Amino acid sequence: MHLREGRNTIRFVAGEGKQVVGSIYKWSHHAKIVVSDIDGTITKSDVLGQVLPIVGKDWSHTGVTELYSKIEKNGYRFLYLTARAIGQAETTRTFLRKLSQEGIQLPDGPVLTSPDRMLASFTREVIMRRPQDFKIACLRNVKHVFPVDHNPFYAGFGNRMTDVIAYQSVGVPEGRILTINPSGEVTGQTNSFGKTSYSSLSSLVDVIFPELPRDERPPDEAFNAFNYWKVPVEDFGEIDF
Repeated sequence: MHLREGRNTIRFVAGEGKQVVGSIYKWSHHAKIVVSDIDGTITKSDVLGQVLPIVGKDWSHTGVTELYSKIEKNGYRFLYLTARAIGQAETTRTFLRKLSQEGIQLPDGPVLTSPDRMLASFTREVIMRRPQDFKIACLRNVKHVFPVDHNPFYAGFGNRMTDVIAYQSVGVPEGRILTINPSGEVTGQTNSFGKTSYSSLSSLVDVIFPELPRDERPPDEAFNAFNYWKVPVEDFGEIDF
């Protein structure tokens, strides 16, 4: 298909005047992916985060664009995962593309939404309270694109226990599953650094997300995982790097 590295624009044509434009991403088979939820994780809350940007109000967590941009500069890829309905895909992509804090924007990356319509997505997330069902299936499909001996998911950002469950299900190390609350306090599942913030994490990017080699091969993480994140020794055998 002669794809270039990163995002490529594709077009589906079905008859005269009928077409759909989308994106396909070409990444290394050794890519390290950081998964990020959107509502409540990039925005400050699930509901207002969807409504206020429509009327021109910024309701995003302070420091999120700087942190994510620094992580990307160290060689990591971003994947945005949301339980929003597929009908909201375009508005979601537009929001992520336009979000800017002090002139810094979010990294580009695939935006994966629920394939269901709005009512079905709303029922699953708000009434049944099981958005992880979609997210787990979606992440597993992404994982299957990569070699069986490589887990592409390096870290995950979320705001609910359902995000934690989804990330754990595809092998994201607990020490690199980070959750944020409406007040902007970030905690890790291993609680190795207590409560912090996106802005504070930005100063630790090179420790938490060490720069990857140009060919995106996994770095030597013995120091990073054990001494900083304090992942239990017995867990190393379950993590594919």
